Amino acid sequence: MSLAPGSRLGPYEITAQIGEGGMGLVFKARDSQLGREVALKVLPEGFSADPERVARFEREAKLLASLNHPNIAQIYGLETAPDGRRVLVMELVEGPTLAERLAHGSLPIDESLSLARQIAEALEEAHEKGIVHRDLKPQKIKASIAGKLKVLDFGLAKAMDPGGAASTGSAGADAARSPTLMNSPTLTGTHGTQLGVILGTAAYMAPEQARGGLVDKRADIWAFGVVLFEMLAGEPLFAADTVPDTLARVLTREPDFARLPAGLPPAIQRLLSRCLVRMPQDRLH
Repeated sequence: MSLAPGSRLGPYEITAQIGEGGMGLVFKARDSQLGREVALKVLPEGFSADPERVARFEREAKLLASLNHPNIAQIYGLETAPDGRRVLVMELVEGPTLAERLAHGSLPIDESLSLARQIAEALEEAHEKGIVHRDLKPQKIKASIAGKLKVLDFGLAKAMDPGGAASTGSAGADAARSPTLMNSPTLTGTHGTQLGVILGTAAYMAPEQARGGLVDKRADIWAFGVVLFEMLAGEPLFAADTVPDTLARVLTREPDFARLPAGLPPAIQRLLSRCLVRMPQDRLH
């Protein structure tokens, strides 16, 4: 039996499917024991076939569960579905994603800076514990109209990485298989018997990530700058018509700060300039 609305997994009664992506399926469920709504993230098929990867994922999931911050969606537990796939039990965060809000245009400067501060505080909390997001983008940020923000899937890309370190292979060749730019999958392509190679999302990945190099917290700083720019400008910074063209812009194009709103404090443009330095060793720490 596969998971679907109306089915149960232990104390969790699934009520609706609410998402699907490179990280697997996401369901809304009711925890009958604690009387609360949760999100169940079902990891992709094939993931559970490798005991070594499952063991590594469980170690990473325990580390991620140690994060306790008001701007980070929490992991509550780890279950096994009837078909053998691993299921993360996570905090259910209601409301629109930042991507959904940006579909209507830019946000006011004050609101953009308030949300950016919350993202930065979430990054700081995770980085201090050695956890890197590796796929920060508006689709993985819940931003309510009331101004409250939660970053989703913190560190999950690393937890699912077959190698657990640097990306390998041709980023452009793998990412080109993605049908869209903004949702190009975190896990793309195949590499031997591995599920995939960690890349991130084309329009938000750091240059070193696009080249298939080592990814650390400095890649999150780059992505933070890209997201802040998009909140202020109302349009993506590097997106082009195709994934390879987007990657080319990430690697070569300088940010056009003329696209930012008039009246933006000079200190914010300086912040963006420091976040968007291509050489990671020179980027804002």
